[in-house]
Amino acid sequence: MKQGSVKSIITILAVSSALTAVAGNKDRSGQAGAGEMNINPWARSTGLFGTNTPYVTGVEAMKSNIAGLANLTGTEIGVSRGEYLSGTGININNIAVGQKLGESGSIGLNLMSMNFGEITSTTYDMPEGLGTFRPQFLNITLGYAKQFSSHVNAGAAMTYVTEQVGNIAALGVAFEGGIQYVTGKRDNFHFGITLRNLGSNMRFSGTGFAVNAEKPQSNPSYVVSQQFPADKFSMPTYLNFGVAYDFYLDEAHLEKDGVSKHKLTGMFNFQSNSFNNDYLGLGAEYGFKDMVMLRAAYRYEKGIGNIEKSTTMYSGLALGATVQKRFGDKGPLVALDYSFRSTQRPANGVHMFSIRFTR
Repeated sequence: MKQGSVKSIITILAVSSALTAVAGNKDRSGQAGAGEMNINPWARSTGLFGTNTPYVTGVEAMKSNIAGLANLTGTEIGVSRGEYLSGTGININNIAVGQKLGESGSIGLNLMSMNFGEITSTTYDMPEGLGTFRPQFLNITLGYAKQFSSHVNAGAAMTYVTEQVGNIAALGVAFEGGIQYVTGKRDNFHFGITLRNLGSNMRFSGTGFAVNAEKPQSNPSYVVSQQFPADKFSMPTYLNFGVAYDFYLDEAHLEKDGVSKHKLTGMFNFQSNSFNNDYLGLGAEYGFKDMVMLRAAYRYEKGIGNIEKSTTMYSGLALGATVQKRFGDKGPLVALDYSFRSTQRPANGVHMFSIRFTR
């Protein structure tokens, strides 16, 4: 890709990012909807609290930085499941598939759903309940990314959002774009930027907003159905950028295939949220022969240490691990990922499990 084209992409994202950062009004904190758009279901990313924006790869990039989808070498299929606050009955289910297209392009499809279990339906007249309902949230993401050079990846994606709560529902569409840049002696310096959840307003509608009432001052009296429309709400737009650096701890004794036996990656991340506090994150990942990875990260936001003033359920700490192995010279690479993020209220924590198959 020509240098001018790369500069154009970076300029567009930089301008969009600046506008988003300026538009963020913390006085509207908590007024955005579709909060599930900020949930990353992949254990490899959540074990770093999302600080791997600069070098995330494969299908999980569709929930972090879409540019990383371009690093696919063939076909990748991933499945993940999360226990959102253990014991609450809230589960996250996710499945994704990615495919390399030609020499430089990749396409991916990601489906994520949230299950809240059965909730008792009550009314003013029947507070004891009159049955149950199951809220269902579903996000479908279609993304494309391309390697414009050996140093630059860029991509874009669209997400269809649907939320169903009893007999009311809301629909929306969100867009995102991202860039990854790598440089250094061994391509060990990474930079990434992404703008996510930039989309349409959403509004709940349905028969759940209808109220049957007797028409006053009428003879004879009769019942009419009145609709009470809900207000619109915005998508939780945010800008995220980060840097990462790979330290090859045994650079003088590399494996025959060029894989470092011991590698440590440090990373820094900043996220500007339009409707919430901004985040600052630090993370580290240690890798042994590209077979075992251990991760730890801390994400800070205003008031996180004060349970009375904090606006997040997290306490800031994230831990994770991966075990992966390739079966045969041309066989699939199978990876098992796990992550845990500690919470302060309730203190059950969030567990994520993923399995990935890559060929």
